[in-house]
Amino acid sequence: MFTGIVEELGEVVAVEQRGDSARLTVRGPLVVSDAHHGASIAVDGVCLTVVDVDGDTFTADVMAETLGRSALAALRPGSPVNLERPVTLADRLGGHLVQGHVDGTGAVLARTPGTHWELVRLSLPADLARYVVEKGSVTVDGVSLTVVEVGADWFSVGLVPTTLALTTLGRKAPGDPVNIEVDVVAKYVEKLVGERT
Repeated sequence: MFTGIVEELGEVVAVEQRGDSARLTVRGPLVVSDAHHGASIAVDGVCLTVVDVDGDTFTADVMAETLGRSALAALRPGSPVNLERPVTLADRLGGHLVQGHVDGTGAVLARTPGTHWELVRLSLPADLARYVVEKGSVTVDGVSLTVVEVGADWFSVGLVPTTLALTTLGRKAPGDPVNIEVDVVAKYVEKLVGERT
């Protein structure tokens, strides 16, 4: 489990295509400082399992399901990525409950700069719209954010200076894809209520 509080802005070093899967090598000195084979690291919000650590890089396999459901297939050597290690029971939960199980992708639609922040509008897949609510939590590229507004096929978030400077969201342009993970609590509530009716 993660919190959506990005620890480090990493960089993709290599992408090896393996038929219907891929192997990513990512540079992230902080997140590899205590990583080992089998550890989990979220890359742009996608929980990946470490298969190798070499210096300040780690390697992880990405299966077809993940490539199809997330924006990881668009990564190339040199791509910046948001990195986060899993939360421990002793950590503060600074963001919200994030599984690292991306539900789908959207794209940046527009950016509106403020004095020291930006309002970013993102597209939202129709099947995820019911889980995104105004002032609720959503994860975009692994970043825990509060929803500002919601439309039928879009939502907006406000990015503070720290988020703009320390995550990939400060660099995303209109048209760029993003990974979206909706609040898992909403999905469980829907299932439980649906089973009762």
